[in-house]
Amino acid sequence: MKLIRHGECNKEKPGICVDGINYDVSGFVEDYNEAFFAGDGLTHLQSVSEKHKGNLPKVHDNERLGPPIARPSKIVCIGLNYADHAKETGAVPPPEPVIFLKSTTALCGPFDEIMIPKNSVKTDWEVELAVIIGKKASYVQEAEAMDHVAGYCLHNDVSERAFQLERSGTWDKGKGCDTFAPMGPYLVTKDEIADVDDLRLWLTVNEEKMQDSTTANFIFKIPFVISYVSQFMTLLPGDIISTGTPAGVAMGMNPQRYLQPGDVIELGIDGLGTSKQKCVAYAQN
Repeated sequence: MKLIRHGECNKEKPGICVDGINYDVSGFVEDYNEAFFAGDGLTHLQSVSEKHKGNLPKVHDNERLGPPIARPSKIVCIGLNYADHAKETGAVPPPEPVIFLKSTTALCGPFDEIMIPKNSVKTDWEVELAVIIGKKASYVQEAEAMDHVAGYCLHNDVSERAFQLERSGTWDKGKGCDTFAPMGPYLVTKDEIADVDDLRLWLTVNEEKMQDSTTANFIFKIPFVISYVSQFMTLLPGDIISTGTPAGVAMGMNPQRYLQPGDVIELGIDGLGTSKQKCVAYAQN
């Protein structure tokens, strides 16, 4: 299945995408949140889809898509998980996964604007495969890790490098700004992805190809990452693990070319759809 959420920001309704057409399922499901995944909501949703096929209300083609899951308890990110990306940034490939957290308030829709933060000089892009947790995970063994996966999602892990690397402390300062986690368009359930370790992922800026790689180049595979993270924190249903980005980010370029207002980013992953964001200058709400 392909899960979507549609409607204005913070008022999204749950839906599904079937054969390229979006349908509303808010009459049967409250939202794609922790309670939904913990209560075996995917099985219920599959039943709704089969039982009411053809009778579900269609979502208007012009309606906004939000992130395909409601705000999770946490967004966990894995840094430097592609050797080529580590090399381009001058980092040594890590002996263990690098973990940092991205603020849940950064979450936004796949076609929403990216707001370049106040005082930003080094806003960067990162196409990533995100894993959506479907079942509570604590001290999970690697062999059982995939039992805890609900599905996958396309994620742009937008990063402000000066905040991240030049302002002292952890990376989180440059990762959690508002609009820095465009997610979607879909949550694609794991049964629809034949080989998650062989998916092409790509990103362009103003139609110029910047990133083009494959998840075959992971340093740490998804089962290991889930098991590893679960040794340090409990993963709850609906939580997100973003698995790292390949080479081709602005920080690794010579000269570096960071995002400016008006720039347009497009990105995609095999089987997970594409997204598109325009960068805008910071504006006080």
